[in-house]
Amino acid sequence: MKKRIFFALILLNISLVPGFAQLFSKVISSPNNKVQVSLILSEKGEASYKVRFQGKDVIGQSRLGLQLRGHDLSSRLKWVGDETTSDKNTWKPVWGEVDEIVDQYNALTLKLVTSDGLHFDIVFRIYNDGVGFRYEVPQKDKMHEIVVLDELTEFKMITDLSTWWAPSDWDSNEHSYTHSRMSEIDATWHLSDIEPFNQHIVDVHAVQTPVTMQTESGTYMSIAEAALVDYGAMHLEVDRVALRLKTFIIPTADSTIKSVNQLPFHTPWRAVLLSPDAGGLLTNHLILNLNEACKIKGDLSWIKPQKYVGIWWEMHIGKSGWNYRDKDGKPTGIHGANTANVKRYIDFAAKNGFSGVLVEGWYEGWEQWFNTNKDEVFNFTKPYPDYNMPEISRYAKEKGVKIIVHHETSAAVPSYTRQMDSAYAYMKKYGFNAIKTGYVGHIIPKGEWHDGQFMINHYNQVLRRTAQNQIMVVAHEPTRPSGLQRTWPNLMACEAARGQEYNAWSKGNDPSHELTLIFTRFLGGPMDYTPGIFQVELDQYRALDPLFDQSKANRVRTTVAKQLALYVTLYSPIQMAADLPENYEKRPDVFQFIRDVPTDWSETRILNAAVGDYVTTARRQKNTSNWFIGSMTDETPRHFKVKLDFLEADKTYEATIYEDGKAAHYLNNPYPVNIRKVRLQKGASLKINLAAGGGSAISIIPIN
Repeated sequence: MKKRIFFALILLNISLVPGFAQLFSKVISSPNNKVQVSLILSEKGEASYKVRFQGKDVIGQSRLGLQLRGHDLSSRLKWVGDETTSDKNTWKPVWGEVDEIVDQYNALTLKLVTSDGLHFDIVFRIYNDGVGFRYEVPQKDKMHEIVVLDELTEFKMITDLSTWWAPSDWDSNEHSYTHSRMSEIDATWHLSDIEPFNQHIVDVHAVQTPVTMQTESGTYMSIAEAALVDYGAMHLEVDRVALRLKTFIIPTADSTIKSVNQLPFHTPWRAVLLSPDAGGLLTNHLILNLNEACKIKGDLSWIKPQKYVGIWWEMHIGKSGWNYRDKDGKPTGIHGANTANVKRYIDFAAKNGFSGVLVEGWYEGWEQWFNTNKDEVFNFTKPYPDYNMPEISRYAKEKGVKIIVHHETSAAVPSYTRQMDSAYAYMKKYGFNAIKTGYVGHIIPKGEWHDGQFMINHYNQVLRRTAQNQIMVVAHEPTRPSGLQRTWPNLMACEAARGQEYNAWSKGNDPSHELTLIFTRFLGGPMDYTPGIFQVELDQYRALDPLFDQSKANRVRTTVAKQLALYVTLYSPIQMAADLPENYEKRPDVFQFIRDVPTDWSETRILNAAVGDYVTTARRQKNTSNWFIGSMTDETPRHFKVKLDFLEADKTYEATIYEDGKAAHYLNNPYPVNIRKVRLQKGASLKINLAAGGGSAISIIPIN
């Protein structure tokens, strides 16, 4: 039910800050009154806002506005009205971490007009766990298009907050995260970090979103965006003295322009997630709620959460390669995507209950990968000679497994756009309905960026076109997710962060990396992190691959038990068992957890959490009474006791616990996994022991 109440202008003669005289101010609260937003229009016609949470200021008075070509939406503004509404409803995700999500907020629309007569609105929605706001410009007679030159939105911090951040990179999200005070944000060292294949850092004192912070009173806050459509991605410029974050929109190829939009127009939502504790960020649905409802009509049964294996890790560690030919045009002899090898993976998937097999490097063109001057690199309907598509299709169907088709575009976007119809028809011809897209390289056309409006529109075009063809998408090298999986649930997961593969050939990911990702990057949507590596020491593969840098550690910086825990703590509806089949076959007892753990959930609870340090997550399998728990830590060993008060009272459960074995340590003894079973009932306490860089994975199943 939606209620509408119209308010008159409230005149005030006080100033909230020196030199900022108010013309009027209006306060609107969340349904539970714990979040309050003040909207202010100064005597100079400048709009601003501030946010309070649980009685304390969390965002000080902060500027609002846009700069359009020919129109200033930041000063000399006039109030022409405002409107408040409230809404409460529930909706059911097609897949997700819970069965049902409550969408409840109070809203205020501030109606303004510029000095030259352009009408626009600033819309705020205030939820119990955060705030969303955006700018809206309606259709105007004889005006059909606007050009955004700058967005002036700011977030003024009250004190020098503890901040978890990654650098503002126009072309890559694959950087590690840093924990520092806001005043200490400096990404200078990232300029010499050559591990991301392509990067473009302009301002070392700017960060990408989501960026997560903790106040001195203990409140956790993350600034993010939701529903990123037809606009450049939001980054934040950091004023380290004033402790102010200013929105920076990644520009188009014309570096003076941020976006060109048809009217009516609105920006993506700017989101402020709020929680009294770290765990509350992980169950916050603000970003999803700010997105539109599902746009895919009709039957959605083709969208299936699943687990998969694939010809992928063996390429990163050098056992095989993507290229079919060497520099002389002769077969390399180590091409991974050959028919016999694919059949081996299909057999392994079928035997162990996996739905899909990812195959990379199967089509013509890999020898030209990274040729940044070449527009036509790949042909997505022309397999290499050793990849028998009809036979693979037949064999996969016989075994009840589907191929996940890889489409690495080499960032040659016009080429991929031209090939979409034929590529998707080719997939459907052979019975495949999932793709992993990729955009490694500098964007063609030259001058566009991975985070700019051109690419945002392309990513969304892919979602629309694949939905029309009933194809699921796992997107790699996209921008960070902004909750669009609600609108397009065929978007199963994104990469958009530093993933597992960096452990194969770089300095790797430290033990706090995944524990920071879930409180930052994961807030916008699931990630294809590719967990499940059992052979975490990679020295044995060095001789196979000249890419291995002997000065690097070349290892996964977790215990094997932590790799199991990732299946629960890092949420994704599509999870890969990323290691080689032979490494799983050596440890069938440990591999059993990966076989058992589902990827779709009815309920999620965070049992404990600290950003970058540790987390324990419990999830209930979709439409069952089965629970799974994942717990993981950074370099510090930890011991927890968690109470299982979420179990059903009338049931007895058997818990199978996969935990770090005796003397386990992520660097010098990563392999021991102790497996034990205990019987439990509601209210029981369970001890969880975590080694340095370790984890624990637990299945809790009712006893019949």
